[in-house]
Amino acid sequence: MSRPAIDRAFERRLASLINMREGGLLQGGLKGVEKESLRVRPDGTLASTPHPRSLGSALTHESITMDYSESLIELVTPAFSQSWELLQFLCDLHQFVYRHLGDELLWATSMPCNLNGDASIPVAHFGSSNIGRMKEVYRLGLGHRYGRMMQAISGVHFNYSFPSALWPVLADAMQERSAGQDFISAQYFGLLRNYRRHGWLILYLFGNSPALCSSFVKGREHSLQEFSPGTLYEPYATSLRMSDLGYRNKNQAGVHISVNGLDDYVRDLNAAVSTPNPDYEKIGIKVDGEYRQLNANQLQIENEYYSYIRPKRVTRSGEHPSQALRRGGVEYVEFRALDVSAFDPVGVNQHKLRFLEAFAALCLLKDSSPIDSQEDSTLDINHSVIAHRGREPGLQLNRNGRPVEFRTWALELIDSMRGICELLDEGNPQRPYAAALELQEAKISDAALTPSARTLQELRTTGESFAQMALRMSNVHKNYFLDLYPPNEQRLAQFADQAEESLRKQEAIERADTMTFDQYLASYFRR
Repeated sequence: MSRPAIDRAFERRLASLINMREGGLLQGGLKGVEKESLRVRPDGTLASTPHPRSLGSALTHESITMDYSESLIELVTPAFSQSWELLQFLCDLHQFVYRHLGDELLWATSMPCNLNGDASIPVAHFGSSNIGRMKEVYRLGLGHRYGRMMQAISGVHFNYSFPSALWPVLADAMQERSAGQDFISAQYFGLLRNYRRHGWLILYLFGNSPALCSSFVKGREHSLQEFSPGTLYEPYATSLRMSDLGYRNKNQAGVHISVNGLDDYVRDLNAAVSTPNPDYEKIGIKVDGEYRQLNANQLQIENEYYSYIRPKRVTRSGEHPSQALRRGGVEYVEFRALDVSAFDPVGVNQHKLRFLEAFAALCLLKDSSPIDSQEDSTLDINHSVIAHRGREPGLQLNRNGRPVEFRTWALELIDSMRGICELLDEGNPQRPYAAALELQEAKISDAALTPSARTLQELRTTGESFAQMALRMSNVHKNYFLDLYPPNEQRLAQFADQAEESLRKQEAIERADTMTFDQYLASYFRR
């Protein structure tokens, strides 16, 4: 059995923060959410209607856009210092959207249902501008490379940055001379490495895709079992969305992006977006005058890289993500492994956000050595094991080359987070972060409390198929938002104004184009 080495660095850093707790050094980190949802008809089939014009332009609206498909709405919040403010904004956003969907619904789960092959999934259209066409061609390329079915999966992304007051204290605890941007970026990359090591815990605690509609894998090889007619599953799965059936697809198995530092990360990303892939060359780039993809490289653009977590900085106009990182360093991190929760109308809840905030601090404060290729492979396997078999009794993972019981390791991580939650709860007698931690600890002790187990139990109790359950929950959520009272009329009016303004912005962008699309692409990839 693998025994953990005592993490003296973590203990020292946490002690430094505890000694200065009056400064609230972990409190007030900025939090944002991006939540994807498929638009579906009342019968649960994918909506074929265009993105509603009354919601504004998906190209220019800051809060309401589309992901891969014309049917895949993405709702984006600003950054807030309090999770309740974030969730209130997300709730208001849902309420506004539902006022403009007619009889359509937002699908309540990550995994889609009632699909009729790739042809049934419309690619998002962003207008006639060069940037709009680039977004569309990029998505066409994703469809050719990975299939459109994978692109119909929804998720929740959690964006987080630490309070600026934290960095000088942390630098002092680490005996670093400077708490400047280079130091901050290095610490965020330490977080990324530790999330790679421990992020399987997030799949276990919050994964909610243990089953899926049989239409999702129609015509594909798989090892899923039949749960009921039309529903396939794995008995102990937590997140099939984050398995090789979903985003951990074999097509990107050859793309390795190091998180050992900013320079390594940017180097590997630049290599991936400039190295031709023989399989993608066979697809063709522009065939019979029509684009099939932006290029035939391993990645068309940097955002094509599917990872559990990303380092981010807000980009300036025309700037690539890696250029933004080089210019200003890491500004925040994006947690990308969250399934949409069918049990929460907005797909996420405060307990989850608070736990993620504390987990981010754990990954930041723990010692974080570089990851070599052998460890990288082991970490991928650990994530895959939890995605497919996370609730299996007696399950073991690989820690430092030796087997360790999942439950033992998970409880060690929970125990390490207690002091962090105390700091986050400082001055709040309700202790919401400690409460969030206790809820997650209970899931480790009793797998029946996990969302994935709850979903399977719901299917057993109701006798519904996965598609029927998801449709029922989608209707429950729609009624919740339409009946919500009192509505925030001022914010709903702001959303309406933003929708109108976004349409004007798109028209202005389209009028301002002077290059041909070919010239635009050539210019973009020269930057």
